[in-house]
Amino acid sequence: MVRANGIDHIVLHVTDVARAKKFYTEVLGMTVYRESDRQAFLHAGPQGVALFEKQGDTPLAAGNDLNHLALSVAAGTYETLKADLESYGVKVSGRPGEDRCIYFSDPDGHRLQLMVR
Repeated sequence: MVRANGIDHIVLHVTDVARAKKFYTEVLGMTVYRESDRQAFLHAGPQGVALFEKQGDTPLAAGNDLNHLALSVAAGTYETLKADLESYGVKVSGRPGEDRCIYFSDPDGHRLQLMVR
């Protein structure tokens, strides 16, 4: 039996790899560990997020195959995390006082959530 012991990476299809990479590194603090013109692999702690350029003419339909990606953060409150995201022009939704309800979207419409443990 294969025994998976973690998630190496998930793949998100994006329309512009450079724009998506900038969002994930500058807004969310991830680090690039491998990239090319059509893809970027990022670390979020020990896990990875891979950004792949969308292929073909079919419109990107973010959310159809992934409801949302929840990211752990080391510290913060709803108010401080919301203010930090908004300083980058990111629109935040959720309920104040509930740290598990900080939702927002990346530039391609992928729904993201911040989790404070």
